[in-house]
Amino acid sequence: MDDPFSFILLCLASFRLTRLIVYDTITAWLRRPFHEWVEEELPDGRKEVFLILKGSGLRRWIGELLSCYWCTGIWCAAFCYIGVVAWPAVFQPLIVLLAVAGGAALIETVVSKWLS
Repeated sequence: MDDPFSFILLCLASFRLTRLIVYDTITAWLRRPFHEWVEEELPDGRKEVFLILKGSGLRRWIGELLSCYWCTGIWCAAFCYIGVVAWPAVFQPLIVLLAVAGGAALIETVVSKWLS
């Protein structure tokens, strides 16, 4: 992590891993034991979906963690950084892959906003 490029890669990888865990449909199975989505009809007829955390103690704590982008982001950043420092041969390809996906997600967001 001596150069700015490695730092940017780590930032993008942490960003993508965090979004993968907290928001992406592909990891819904990971959140399902801790979260429940409840749909309620509002007085004006609109429907709104609310997140309910399941359980108590450790289960609720994990549910809180998985529903908070900032909380999960800290742990993802630590995971990526410690992995690169401790096992660079294993983690460097993972970091590059996540960073490319994170960069692509940011570009897609900018392009979709620009074109709409």
